[in-house]
Amino acid sequence: MTAPRKSPSGQEGFFWKTKTLEEMSSAEWESLCDGCARCCLEKLEDEDTGKIYFTHVSCKLLDSGLCTCKDYQNRSDKVPDCVRLTPENVRTLSWLPPSCGYKLVAEGRDLYWWHPLISGDPNTVHEAGVSVRGRVQGTEDEIPDEELEDHIVQWPALLPKRARLKKRPKA
Repeated sequence: MTAPRKSPSGQEGFFWKTKTLEEMSSAEWESLCDGCARCCLEKLEDEDTGKIYFTHVSCKLLDSGLCTCKDYQNRSDKVPDCVRLTPENVRTLSWLPPSCGYKLVAEGRDLYWWHPLISGDPNTVHEAGVSVRGRVQGTEDEIPDEELEDHIVQWPALLPKRARLKKRPKA
């Protein structure tokens, strides 16, 4: 008899398909983050229309090479307007990128092939071209608010073609 086959990520039972966001443990919740860091980019909102515009300017705490927060535990103290994602607000935040694992699960959709929970590899988010790695042009400390309009970009609101594929492309 052979042992049951494990999912590539080692996550038993694909919890994101069987649990609500509210039922997830804190470790499961945190693992929904794909590590793209698109939510860590500065955004502008048109006061008249409510439309959100992404920039290629990041939060001062973002390590844009690793796509991680330099002080995740204390981020709210150091960046008071940092939005902590919760099961309640992921359903209402219009600025979450279309690839966001939290958003996808909240909408009852599955994760993409490149999500670390599917691939078992945190680097596939970069391989798929989804992360901000190599695309950040400065931090909020380096670029004044009044210049943010000069840094508006479209890519954070889009999903790259290779990221939309059903499975990992062959090398």
